[in-house]
Amino acid sequence: MKALDMEAVQAFVMVADLSSFTRAAEALGTTQSAVSLKIRRLEEGLGRRLLERTPRLVRLSADGHTFLTSARSLVAAHQHALGSFDAEQRRLVVGISHHIVGAELPRLLKQMSAAEPHCVMEMRVSTSRAILEEFDSGALDAAIVLRHDKRRRGGDVILEESFGWIASPGFEHRTGTPLRLATQAEPCSVRSMAITALNQAGIAWTEVFVGGGITTIGAAVLAGLAVAALGRRVAPPGTIDIGSALGLPPLPSRTVMLYSNLTDQQARRSLRTLSAAIRSTAG
Repeated sequence: MKALDMEAVQAFVMVADLSSFTRAAEALGTTQSAVSLKIRRLEEGLGRRLLERTPRLVRLSADGHTFLTSARSLVAAHQHALGSFDAEQRRLVVGISHHIVGAELPRLLKQMSAAEPHCVMEMRVSTSRAILEEFDSGALDAAIVLRHDKRRRGGDVILEESFGWIASPGFEHRTGTPLRLATQAEPCSVRSMAITALNQAGIAWTEVFVGGGITTIGAAVLAGLAVAALGRRVAPPGTIDIGSALGLPPLPSRTVMLYSNLTDQQARRSLRTLSAAIRSTAG
């Protein structure tokens, strides 16, 4: 068997982590066809089929599962060797909106650690407004936020976030009583979006819980205390969108944007990997 192509092995690991040729190509800064070709040649060289491909799904084959651990070790060793003469690790300070990360955060961090072992990421989670203020002041290398208007120019689109009225399956709402809401503390653009939609639809509401991020709001929702306007992608596992059942107004989607002024190759690669990892959580 010929020597393994490191770029092909890295592409395989990235596809396995992101469950998508498209997302892997974005993270690697190449094209989907190039990633497919590399993995096809890797499979031919190994004489094994590593991935099962369907129009809507990419998953590891039995041989792929067997090879993945060794492939990760090989990629890690390769990256460690390349970084042997680096004076220090690259530190990246990234601000992310409360409404963009939820239960999938451990998965994102794992993917970032595996793909960019020489990048030390400092993550700050707050409101989109606060994150942009920090970014504008120079305190952040990058900002990942919800775009609620088009006044700010530039930036890269990561994905379109759809919102729903999220509740626990056992949530009970009595007809004729105000809708019980769990919201983020003011000022929060998603809170304003939800309240505006309810007011315009003439639906009475009452705020019964104020949280500080998806984790706390999600806990209130899972406890059956209230309904919350949350991104469907980051809604806590076990919750449902109850909007149609209660006749609630549809909520507009919001674009998730990445803003950064960084130009060095390593930092841009790290941000590209993070963006692809976030996209991969959209399914």
